[in-house]
Amino acid sequence: QLTGPIPIEVGQLTALQHFYLFGNQLTGPIPVEVGQLTALQQLIIHQNQLAGPIPVEVGQLTALQ
Repeated sequence: QLTGPIPIEVGQLTALQHFYLFGNQLTGPIPVEVGQLTALQQLIIHQNQLAGPIPVEVGQLTALQ
């Protein structure tokens, strides 16, 4: 089980297509750097302790289903 915040370095994984982090103990906000994952098709992060709004940048990911 993963704990702590989602690191901002995740934004460097620009070829990432599927981001599965559900069912952990992740905390804090979703970093705006997720918006740099331009190939991202799926973002599955439920069942965590994340807080705050979904960054606007996530809504601008055109490949996201």
